[in-house]
Amino acid sequence: MVGLLQKMCKDVDHFVKRCSTCQLAKRHFLPYSVYFPLPVPMALSEGVSFNFFTGLSSTQRSKDFIMVAMNRFSKMTHIVTCPMTYDTSHIANLYFKEVEQLHGISRSMVSDRDTKFQSHFWLTL
Repeated sequence: MVGLLQKMCKDVDHFVKRCSTCQLAKRHFLPYSVYFPLPVPMALSEGVSFNFFTGLSSTQRSKDFIMVAMNRFSKMTHIVTCPMTYDTSHIANLYFKEVEQLHGISRSMVSDRDTKFQSHFWLTL
């Protein structure tokens, strides 16, 4: 297994070195800044992080989209399924109904910058 992984890494490295697009996009210097971890919350209402999972096969109830909200203090995770056709107002209502009623309003929310988190989401929330 290790030999297969090493061969695959070698093949990928060879491909990237020969690809002109890869060479143009490749960074040849250190990152812009140092990455810092998020501050550790000190209470339940201080932080929630979000993520969305799409491209799933549809269930019998036509749900093919998963919203995961995690309280960063307690690590309690809420997994909410819904149809991919839901717009930002439906997502905001789901968040309020499934997460905010249990934990209260959070001081900070961290997301993966998904398109569902547009300004309309925050206005609805």
